[in-house]
Amino acid sequence: MRIIAGTRKGTRLKMVPGQHVRPTADRVKESLFSVIGPFFDGGYALDLFAGTGSLGLEALSRGVERAFFVDQSRTSCETVKANAEVARLADQVEIIRRDARAALKALNERGIRFDIIFLDPPYHKHLLIPALEQIAEFALLTEDGVVVAEHPSQMEMPQTVGQLTSYRSLSYGDITITLYSWEEKEGEHA
Repeated sequence: MRIIAGTRKGTRLKMVPGQHVRPTADRVKESLFSVIGPFFDGGYALDLFAGTGSLGLEALSRGVERAFFVDQSRTSCETVKANAEVARLADQVEIIRRDARAALKALNERGIRFDIIFLDPPYHKHLLIPALEQIAEFALLTEDGVVVAEHPSQMEMPQTVGQLTSYRSLSYGDITITLYSWEEKEGEHA
């Protein structure tokens, strides 16, 4: 596993020890970023259920100004910290060791809004829809932002969650990534 493009291209990233984390494959990451980027001019990213931190670090390498990594696992947080250090991105990283719901609430209270939100929760825990609902409720996404929701391909994703609307799905065998953005309300113009 590595950073694919940008200022830290080629940096090898550590895996989280054990079997509970399945990082996004490099080929999937490359395809995803070609759709949502491929490069960025600043902004904030949130890597919720961060695991190794691979997605948020990729976004930083590609021009995101700051990334927030949330995971309740101490081992995952330590892995994100080590990966940020090896990629020389530690000064652009904030690691939050908390449950996702509590972390989203705290980020909202701080008034932080994100240009990209990566959601790749453990599939068996059914955390994806509740996280999307909370992101919509707190309006944590910037006006032109994107939520990147990774899930098993057989999982049926809602077209809308609050004001978030699905606009594209990318399938890679047994995983699918569904992209959400703010729904344009009647009377609003792009």
